[in-house]
Amino acid sequence: MAVTGPTGPALSREEVDRALARLGAEHEAVESSLLALQDHAGRRLLEGAELTGATKSRWAVAEQLVTQLWACFDAYTAALTAARELRGRRRWPTQGELSELTELLRGTSVTLPGGTATAFAPMGTTARLSEQLSLQELLERMNGWYAQALDVVVTADAVWSALPARIDLLAAELRRTRSLAHSVGVRPGEHPAGDDLERITDELASLRAEVISDPLAFWAGASPSSAPGGGRPDTGRYDRAARALEDVRREIEAVLDVRQDAEQRLMRVRDVLSRADRTLVEARQARVEVLSKIAASEVPAVSGPPTELYEQLTAAADHRRHARWHRLSPLLEDLEQRSEEELLRAREQLTAVTAPLAFRAELRGRLDAYRAKASRHGLGEDSFLTERYDAARRMLWSAPCDLMAAEQAVLRYQQALAEALAPPSATGALGPGDRRGES
Repeated sequence: MAVTGPTGPALSREEVDRALARLGAEHEAVESSLLALQDHAGRRLLEGAELTGATKSRWAVAEQLVTQLWACFDAYTAALTAARELRGRRRWPTQGELSELTELLRGTSVTLPGGTATAFAPMGTTARLSEQLSLQELLERMNGWYAQALDVVVTADAVWSALPARIDLLAAELRRTRSLAHSVGVRPGEHPAGDDLERITDELASLRAEVISDPLAFWAGASPSSAPGGGRPDTGRYDRAARALEDVRREIEAVLDVRQDAEQRLMRVRDVLSRADRTLVEARQARVEVLSKIAASEVPAVSGPPTELYEQLTAAADHRRHARWHRLSPLLEDLEQRSEEELLRAREQLTAVTAPLAFRAELRGRLDAYRAKASRHGLGEDSFLTERYDAARRMLWSAPCDLMAAEQAVLRYQQALAEALAPPSATGALGPGDRRGES
């Protein structure tokens, strides 16, 4: 019959051996974990860094936890060693030895100093000189403290592994972009992109310093030692800086494009403005002709040359000569758009001015077409038709020409021709719709 003690019935020899084997395996696992934590790259970085903020306070706690973990592990090792020595005295332990082994393995046989036991006790808890724990309770305490310390180390290491290298790469890209920007005259205070580069430079320097000193502030979600994928480094500020730099880089490339094809683009602008000028000259000449050849016609005035655009074109050429590409870029884009608009405006003025001449030419064409039609039908010598044709022709080929009267004369000739070509059975004059069909 087993002897009953404070921890219950004494363990049998087989149960003692199984308990020692389990505790030995757990001892090896704890030792491996503590050594791995001791050699963790994140821990070494934390020990050598000048920390601030949440990382500083949490690492101070984690350092104490690591120290207490080794103290607890030493106590665990001593208790396990004592139990192994007791079990190793003889192959078949006595009942008293089994009771003692049961107390060592299951009872509160581990004594922790008060500093170790209460270092992380809740606020308001009375400090103790010492604390008695079982090996299982001590193991659970070490597992909890280890998880807290590991969270700090792994989180800091994850952030340091992810962000500083990326920031350094972006900073290198920033330096290349700044050098390129200076080569085309994009500098702070002179161009918005230059000011943006300064802001991005300051942001990256500040971001890197904060990441190095307080990595835990840049972690989002659960700790890395919890469920897989529970958290990740917070790259929000880095991503915004990267997007801002990409926007600046595209703007610099646009300025570079201007440097490469500025002369051709300036020549195209000059050509478009020259065509607009020639069109306006043609419109002014046409206006004089219309006023002398067309009577009672409202002819719109023709504007002068685009002097403002020529002044801007001169400024653009000056920017090109002095390699002020950052100023040339927006000016050239504006010139290209406005010069095309000026050419379109000049063409519209020419069209408006020459509209009476175009209408007179249309009437002349219609009159000649009706005359040819009359000749094809043998009516070229008809006196009535000839009289109406001559009347319309005199109006259209006289200066100044009354377009309204000439149009009516052409319509009268058209109507007379239609009546002459009507079948003999027709008794009445052709209606307006029929006259349009005969025209």
